[in-house]
Amino acid sequence: MTPPASSRPAQLGPLLARRRLARGWSQQRAAAELCAAAGVPTLSRHEVSRWERQRRVPGGFWLGWLAVVLDVPLVALAEAAAATRRAGSTRATGPGRAAVAGARPAGRTGPGPGRTGGTTRGGGARSTATR
Repeated sequence: MTPPASSRPAQLGPLLARRRLARGWSQQRAAAELCAAAGVPTLSRHEVSRWERQRRVPGGFWLGWLAVVLDVPLVALAEAAAATRRAGSTRATGPGRAAVAGARPAGRTGPGPGRTGGTTRGGGARSTATR
């Protein structure tokens, strides 16, 4: 017997990754396709990775272009983005991670998680600019 289909919309990250991989694209290629379609040269594969890992949820502008480039109905992406946002606001977080993906804890002024501050091995100054 098959389990009943879930009425919950899919989360955005896995949906984006599946559609990208179905096309045989790397994250770099997906970013390049999005840049070409949108006419905005600033999207990197790192942002695509953040979307797929659900560290961030793209806004309406990028959702529209993702729908075009990945050939997914915009309403499906919007529902998945909303589901991801809902899950992110209630998901338990690990140490050093804020409750909302990409957010920083209140009062934090240093480098983000996984980054080190201070100087490089050569002793030169390292930029610790915030996001």
